[in-house]
Amino acid sequence: MSQMTALSVESFAAGQWLSPGAEAASVYSAIDGSLVAKAGGQSLDFQAMLDYARGVGGPALRALTFHDRARILKALALYLGKQKDQLYELSYLTGATKADSWIDIDGGIGTVFVFASKGRREMPDQKVYLDGDIEQLSREGSFLGQHICTPLLGAAVQINAFNFPVWGMLEKFAPAFLAGVPSIVKPATATGYVAEACVKLMLKSGLLPEGSIQLISGRTGDLLDRLGPQDVLSFTGSADTALMLRSHPGLLKKSVRFMAEQDSLNASILGPDAEPGTPEFELFIKEARKEITTKAGQKCTAIRRMIVPQEHVAAVSDALVAQFAKVKIGDPRLETTRMGALASQAQRRDVAEKAQIIEQYARCVYGDGPLVVDGADGEAGAFLAPKLFLCDDPDASSLVHETEAFGPVSTIMGYRDVGHACELANRGGGSLVASLMTHDPAVARQVALGSAAWHGRLYINDRDSMKEATGHGSPLPHMIHGGPGRAGGGEELGGIRGVKHFMQRTAVQGSPDMLSAIGGVWVKGAREQQLGAHPFTKTFESLEIGETIWTEPRTVTLEDIEHFATFTGDTFYAHMDETAAAANPFFPGRVAHGYLLLSFAAGLFVEPNPGPVLANTGLNDLAFQKPVSPGDSIKVRLVVKRKTKRNDEYGEVRWDVTLYNQDGEQVADYELLTMVAY
Repeated sequence: MSQMTALSVESFAAGQWLSPGAEAASVYSAIDGSLVAKAGGQSLDFQAMLDYARGVGGPALRALTFHDRARILKALALYLGKQKDQLYELSYLTGATKADSWIDIDGGIGTVFVFASKGRREMPDQKVYLDGDIEQLSREGSFLGQHICTPLLGAAVQINAFNFPVWGMLEKFAPAFLAGVPSIVKPATATGYVAEACVKLMLKSGLLPEGSIQLISGRTGDLLDRLGPQDVLSFTGSADTALMLRSHPGLLKKSVRFMAEQDSLNASILGPDAEPGTPEFELFIKEARKEITTKAGQKCTAIRRMIVPQEHVAAVSDALVAQFAKVKIGDPRLETTRMGALASQAQRRDVAEKAQIIEQYARCVYGDGPLVVDGADGEAGAFLAPKLFLCDDPDASSLVHETEAFGPVSTIMGYRDVGHACELANRGGGSLVASLMTHDPAVARQVALGSAAWHGRLYINDRDSMKEATGHGSPLPHMIHGGPGRAGGGEELGGIRGVKHFMQRTAVQGSPDMLSAIGGVWVKGAREQQLGAHPFTKTFESLEIGETIWTEPRTVTLEDIEHFATFTGDTFYAHMDETAAAANPFFPGRVAHGYLLLSFAAGLFVEPNPGPVLANTGLNDLAFQKPVSPGDSIKVRLVVKRKTKRNDEYGEVRWDVTLYNQDGEQVADYELLTMVAY
């Protein structure tokens, strides 16, 4: 390690790579303290970076649809997956084991995959995202409202923590990119060389439109003063730094969007039913050991407080002490190592200082012995043994609920009943995640009602879900990552919810034609384009939004109703018993089955011969508005509502289907989904 040539960690600003300056910071190995890199010290033109993002990156991204950007994200994730080995090699220098690095590197790549998938499945192949249903603002429906989301016209600036240099960047980049907003990334200097290597790979891929991403390796200078209301600032780190950023006069004056994910004294509760010997007790010990030692406890979601029934405190303490005794600390590159080093000597000192504060109110039951490190110098590196505390009176001290040692440190505390457990968990002042190990649904409900308001995520696990559960400390891109109060009040990830953070929600009001044109989706009441040919004979590309056919009418007879009832077995009295049906407040007498009407509707509009329509994949929002009696007739209006490309062979077409009776009254409507060839 001492022979390694120090890396020059560059910045990427306004399309140019810039080497470290004369005042660059020195970055040292977490394994042996040797010089790893020089970073920062450049004189960056932050206004030029913002201009490049807003003037080059933003327009290039907004020229694409959500699906275009999703396809790029998928290709990027595939590319990074093939190049990730070089990131692993650098990650070892941060003190992370291979398993730790998998969370950071593969976890980050996996997050990009998820956003790519959600972008294709849950967002339109358009440049406008429709947020919610149409609101009818007038009696006849000629004046409507619709909430839309469009990309912000600024930059997504992210300031990240040292613990996850890849995941922390990609989990912010992916939703911003999908929204159509370029990113400016500021990683923590201590591990920024890993983030820089990832950015270089992203740019080398050739997949990203120009201006999609920039990198600051060093200080942010006057960047914050230059942010405006179209920009977003996302931060991960300490509560003190978050407060400084949150109260920045420029951010306040210009109403810059700010999201923070900060300190969090996450709790794990052992349910009263989870006695020693139960699967839930063993699961609790396993998860606690994992969360305390993974990344040497340097996880914003790590378990800091273990809240257990008072009668099981000793059993939990003994079980964890036995587990920690088996944990081998050492050079993270060794296969036998189960816990590596903290990210830096400074981080080790900070954790030790915080542990001393906790020790004033809790007894140390593990971690005071000699430090044994395999394959490395325990003093030259940033190694630290797990420290386990036991607090006998968690009600008396607030500091055990307020002091976060950001390392392999956790405290056990006992509770009297489930209500008391919730009170203790909530005293953390807001967390990213609280977990509960119980097999009793009633306990789960009580904890959710008593504690959910104080936590961004509740992770509940038991013998039924343990084989597939992802773990207390695993934020998933499908679910929100953030928490109230002390945790910062932000919400990252969460699927498409995370994308909306980088978009402006606007209420648009106008006629059906106007809303159809803006959203790219046909709205009831908008103009209908009459088709010269049957729509099922037209290819995906040739179909246009608003194209419409009206079918000929069909009379529904009593024989039809009785045959359908006998054939399907649906002999519900409303279809078969005139007296009983007439006594029902919803029916005038015997009526046609709703599903009979759907079948007749399909028979009226379907083109039976082979053609571009490949399959009917379902229907949405089926509603019956008026019963159909024997002797009534129905006809159907079929409108091309929305088109979504799926691949180079076919796309999804959604049709608005409406059934009318002989008096022109609407009797049913639904959305039909089909796959149509190009």
